[in-house]
Amino acid sequence: MSTLGTRLAELRHKHGYTLRALAAEAGLSPALLSQLENGTTDPSLSTLRKLAGVFDTSIATLFGDPDAPMVHLSRPGERVRLTAPTGNFAYDRVTPGRGDLEVLHVVMAPGDQSSAEGWAHQSTECAYVISGEVTVELSGERRVLTAGQALTFDSQLPHRYLNASTSQAEMILSVTPPTP
Repeated sequence: MSTLGTRLAELRHKHGYTLRALAAEAGLSPALLSQLENGTTDPSLSTLRKLAGVFDTSIATLFGDPDAPMVHLSRPGERVRLTAPTGNFAYDRVTPGRGDLEVLHVVMAPGDQSSAEGWAHQSTECAYVISGEVTVELSGERRVLTAGQALTFDSQLPHRYLNASTSQAEMILSVTPPTP
């Protein structure tokens, strides 16, 4: 079972939900919840937001690991993957889930976007572009970042990430406190 799967099962039991009851409350299928708890599928951000809402907690809590080490080595292929809404990109989680900082590695194909509309939450974000071009839509204003550029902003401003170019883009996204 994945860290996320373990936390979901713990929260579900703590709140007294069966798979079916939690699925109904969150507007998800029991099969999807079972797959998430067993670690056989990756969640979309939309799914995480629904589950966090039912548990009246932050998305970060769903990934929180009370046993997270003080020193953590992150390796490719071993990271938790968060998927954006269907048809879009995935975030690879670089940090261990202590709840103080979230660092995500993102590879975006041309046309990828983090969401259809801007989304706001209480955090600070820093987007650092490794390669290609990433458009950050912030309160309706678009800013194009190229390799080596970074944009830091208050996440309470509605925002989203897009790859409006014809080439792949890669970035590191840091969020504190974590609320992707």
